[in-house]
Amino acid sequence: MSREKTKALHKSVAPYTKANNKKSIIQLFNTLLPLILFWILSYTSLQISVWLTILFAIIGSGFVVRTFIIFHDCTHGSFFNHKKTNDILGTITGIITLFPYEKWKREHAIHHASSSNLDKRGIGDIWVMTIDEYLKANRWERIKYRLYRNPFIMFGLGPLYLVLVSNRINRKDARKKERKNTYITNISIIILYGLMIFLMGWQAFLLVQGIMMYVAAALGIWLFYIQHTFEDSYFEEESEWNYVKAAVEGSSYYQLPKLLQWLTGNIGFHHVHHLAPRVPNYNLEEAHNSTPPLQRATTITIGTSLASIKYRLYDPENKSFVTFRMIKHLTKQQKRPSELLKTKQTSIEGK
Repeated sequence: MSREKTKALHKSVAPYTKANNKKSIIQLFNTLLPLILFWILSYTSLQISVWLTILFAIIGSGFVVRTFIIFHDCTHGSFFNHKKTNDILGTITGIITLFPYEKWKREHAIHHASSSNLDKRGIGDIWVMTIDEYLKANRWERIKYRLYRNPFIMFGLGPLYLVLVSNRINRKDARKKERKNTYITNISIIILYGLMIFLMGWQAFLLVQGIMMYVAAALGIWLFYIQHTFEDSYFEEESEWNYVKAAVEGSSYYQLPKLLQWLTGNIGFHHVHHLAPRVPNYNLEEAHNSTPPLQRATTITIGTSLASIKYRLYDPENKSFVTFRMIKHLTKQQKRPSELLKTKQTSIEGK
């Protein structure tokens, strides 16, 4: 993409980068009030049926995801016009969703600045190995990678690791402001959860809050995974990497039913978000619809997105993700898919 086209694309979405305080306040009310309502319904329904409690908790988890989108916008400084307001609200919604605001803000900024860059992987990303890296890795490294990419671990144990371990500790290079915010978040969670256990009892607390937060975290990991893991996703080395191409070709448009789109705060328009992170979530759809080049982004649905679970390794040569099964025989031959294809073609021509 030429520099002129890049500038034109940025210019076309610029009008949508301004926060609308009225819309933001409305979204706060239609997100937090239903979250509180379903939390109360989950708890009080225990006297009727545990299955009803589970149902209400799962519905409530959708509003936890929606609360996280508000948190996410605050980290980009896009939910309100005022930085301090974003920081305060971001910290509060971070306590609700179990995410330390300053820590995630920095890691997510790194993710945006290096998304799809093969030479800058590691912070704020899903772990991705190329075929060559996997073939050259020792057995233990391959086992770790296979376990990490296993759906049962990524979406089953991943939520527990995320909220109980990763989000509770600072990185070694964290600055004082970031460390302080994480401590405040952790202490606030302990006090809040301690009060909830005192009022509800630990069993009711684990059932209601446990289900609500676990399901929300699993959904969050899925959304993050699917928005960057699809067959022809864009990845490039630093010398060839382009920010706009990474946004439009390395992020998907996850076309969801309207209710799910609303619950997930339009985050399915992820290509728009990566192109212009300052666009508030309630402006993403309009920016997409009014900008024809953005409509050419890879579109996936719930049905087609399930196929992405099988994608494990990236092939830079063919610009696509591949499955472990596709490279299983390569672990012995130490050949790339393209080399194997040439070998097969030569054999056929010889016959």
